[in-house]
Amino acid sequence: MRDLAERQSVAARALAFTVLTAARSGETRGMTWGEVDVKARLWIIPAHRMKAAKEHRVPLTEAAIALLGQSGKAMPDDAVIYGSEATPGKPISDMRMTAVLRRMNRSDITVHGFRSTFRDWAGETTGFPREVIETALAHGLKDKAEAAYARSDHIVKRRKFMEAWAAAVRVHVAA
Repeated sequence: MRDLAERQSVAARALAFTVLTAARSGETRGMTWGEVDVKARLWIIPAHRMKAAKEHRVPLTEAAIALLGQSGKAMPDDAVIYGSEATPGKPISDMRMTAVLRRMNRSDITVHGFRSTFRDWAGETTGFPREVIETALAHGLKDKAEAAYARSDHIVKRRKFMEAWAAAVRVHVAA
């Protein structure tokens, strides 16, 4: 993460944001300004963009917000992290974050692997409840009876959880 923080490319920022939010790469790449509420420090991914087809609210840490940059005159449908100055508002390609890892000589790491790292870290080193961890990953509950009663997305607890994760990976955003 220290090496990643030293890189100033759009793809490096996207990768750091993906790690900080424990999101899937496609969720990050498809993020629009209409999904982000900077004041509320919240990213609301609509159901049609989620693997489980269910809206997912992601609490944003200060480090994650800093990686978003400025919206400027962006429209709600514009991509937050876009491909190039020649194509503002269009999302980056699906291989750009992987290419960052390759340029870092880290072929032993995958973008999606950071979600696994997040899950292992949470389960082994924190006291956060399993349901908070699984909700942060937007995983559905396998037990149908339990799922029927699960109405909360634990946003208050998840905000603290994501702050702990940001501290754990020690993300330093260049000013």
